[in-house]
Amino acid sequence: MNGDLFEKLNASSAAERIGALKAIVREETDKPVFRENDANNHIHTIYSFSPYSPVKAAYMAYRSGLTSAGIMDHDSLSGAKEFKEAAKILGLGSTCGVEVRAKFDRGFGRINHPDQDNCIYMAAHGVPAQSIDPFNEYLGTFRAKRNERNKRMCDLISGKFGRFGITLDFMKDVYPLSRAEEGGSITERHLLYALAVKLSARFGRTPALIDFLTKDLNLTVSEKIKGYLTDGDNENFLYDLLGVLKADTAFFYIDADEEMPVAEEFIGRACAFGAIPAYAYLGDVGESVTGDKKAQKFEDDYLPELIKELKKAGFKAIAYMPTRNTPEQLKTLQKLCRENELFEISGEDINSPRQKFACAALAKPEYSHLIDSTWALIGHEAVCTEKGAEYGMFSERAVKETPNLYERIQKFAAAGRQTVKK
Repeated sequence: MNGDLFEKLNASSAAERIGALKAIVREETDKPVFRENDANNHIHTIYSFSPYSPVKAAYMAYRSGLTSAGIMDHDSLSGAKEFKEAAKILGLGSTCGVEVRAKFDRGFGRINHPDQDNCIYMAAHGVPAQSIDPFNEYLGTFRAKRNERNKRMCDLISGKFGRFGITLDFMKDVYPLSRAEEGGSITERHLLYALAVKLSARFGRTPALIDFLTKDLNLTVSEKIKGYLTDGDNENFLYDLLGVLKADTAFFYIDADEEMPVAEEFIGRACAFGAIPAYAYLGDVGESVTGDKKAQKFEDDYLPELIKELKKAGFKAIAYMPTRNTPEQLKTLQKLCRENELFEISGEDINSPRQKFACAALAKPEYSHLIDSTWALIGHEAVCTEKGAEYGMFSERAVKETPNLYERIQKFAAAGRQTVKK
């Protein structure tokens, strides 16, 4: 492949990125080995935090052998149209959604948010084309409020690192790393990335950096990561350093408030826009299956009660990641989903360059239904785009015509598969 064209997949404008993709498709002769039993509906892009533009994200999914892919940015749908155009060029089935934090105070305390009680990460999946712009406009209020909190968190980071001669200015150091000017969101990861840039300038890729992290900041750095951080050829250096820094966010994290809608409010908005509201299951972390999570308790101890509350609130689906939980956790979750007729959605959270787009676990029989779920999402989105939200998978009309959820999934999955030209 032409290396210059590959680099242009992350060019500054969407038009340049799409142009580069079209050129690559024309030039490429080797096609990927497609994995029909694989899917990913939770790919972040530069419109929240990720090394991938929407075009590059679609292309990476394609080269990984996926036959479908889904965009999922925080508080933003600004990359959705570009992503779907790229997927169409590549012949991928595609779906778009948005991830938000929402207020959900039911007395559970810590739910699926590592840093804050009584709030949840949730998503709106399968946003129809005509809803992308109005939905994104609604999200703009929350992006603005989030940035007010981001500024205050930068001040706290400066308070801790100032004694080392390192400060963080939101507008100067953080804002330029984002796509906020184009409707993108700015997350805590942007703050940590900006801090990583400052540390890189100060220490370089040297043993002095390791000493600073372990002795001055009292952070744990594995031998493997030490190797990454002192490797002069490491293209992922800043992301690896960010990974170390995110182990300690308590000193600067400020609880989100005004930037969060109440869960029921967001569910109502999502449904009105034709999207499917989903709770993002995290699950207790003991020994991390993927090695990138610290041990922490989340929702497993009260999961049956939580599922009932989610159902009451109007959630239609549960999204989960087969490679990030144990088989025992997922077996319990799947049983509760089926007992409560909740749509199961798979999505491996992609936001750093070392993560794989493919999910080998989906080849296992116990997760094969998640492939149909993905195509059902794509079908839902296509049907709503063509006919309107009143024809969506959880609409009164669809439920009346096909009361059984699993028969309805098959029906919409068939519609989804028809969207991809063979």
